[in-house]
Amino acid sequence: MSSLFTPLKIRDIEFKNRIFVSPMCQYSSENGIPTDWHLVHLGSRAIGGAALVMAEATAVSSEGRISPADTGIWSDKQVEAFKKITGFIKKNGAVPGVQLAHAGRKASTQIPWIGNGPLKADEGAWQTIAPSSIPFTAGYPVPKEMNDNYIKKVISEFKTATVNALNAGFEVIEIHMAHGYLLHQFLSPLTNKRKDKYGDGLERRLAFPLEVAEEVRKLIPDRLPLFVRISATDWVTGGWDLPQSIEFAKKLKQTGIDFIDCSTGGLVPGVKIPLNPGYQIPFAEAIRNEVKIFTGGVGLITKPEQAEQIIEAHRADAVSLAREFLRDPYWPLHAAEVLNEQITWPDQYLRAR
Repeated sequence: MSSLFTPLKIRDIEFKNRIFVSPMCQYSSENGIPTDWHLVHLGSRAIGGAALVMAEATAVSSEGRISPADTGIWSDKQVEAFKKITGFIKKNGAVPGVQLAHAGRKASTQIPWIGNGPLKADEGAWQTIAPSSIPFTAGYPVPKEMNDNYIKKVISEFKTATVNALNAGFEVIEIHMAHGYLLHQFLSPLTNKRKDKYGDGLERRLAFPLEVAEEVRKLIPDRLPLFVRISATDWVTGGWDLPQSIEFAKKLKQTGIDFIDCSTGGLVPGVKIPLNPGYQIPFAEAIRNEVKIFTGGVGLITKPEQAEQIIEAHRADAVSLAREFLRDPYWPLHAAEVLNEQITWPDQYLRAR
């Protein structure tokens, strides 16, 4: 058996292979409610052989959305709509996951194919929040600095979203602490200029994200895993970096987090990133080796042989694909053929095997 198609068990959940679908914003919901687009988008990846199908960054509150068309999980209507999707994913042999998110200062933006940048007032813009009143970049609004009451409010929103996600049928929950969104904003010294217990030094910058992780873990049954996605570096001198990520991962492990989904960047614009195939894998490898925790590798993973090598060399425990899954929802079926691996196809598709 190839390493890529070896099952992976985390707590009581067994993933049939090491191929995960990365959360990818679709900007296609209505009032935060997923639509038939999400059913087809996520469901087709389950049919295509992925082990974990992760729903997009799903806002814990209305103001936590990146755009007005993001999915959310703060209401009963959203929960009911997700039930149909998670049921379909499970029925077709994959594990349904959801990424709980709050965009912080990067919220209230336009749908990408309509326009770039923040919403205007006549487009329904809303007040953004952040650890410090520093806008994302020129032309973006100044976010409101969060006081203690607002911090408690956001923790409560993550707790409610966790319960809702479980009620919706998700078996993996991932907390989004990457890509410049709210929890990443607290982690990085570039965006967290606070002088209270939530800033001014590494330990204090970790405090709020760790509180969120701790409260979410309390609500999840022991049998289910909890993931965290981090940006392992800001790619900026003086910003968040790998050594800080390793220390953070150690504390996350102590909190009961099972898996670190290792991405990078997104905090500040205009950063030069050394893009090449598998460019983020060294971060997953380092955290895996130093912390002894499951990690996921992401970033320009396109070829089956490449993914196989990552798993076989123990550089990560799973690979998460995004753009390649947009190009080919059935990538795992095709990867198995390339790697001479016999896997189950949907009965409806057997004539094409």
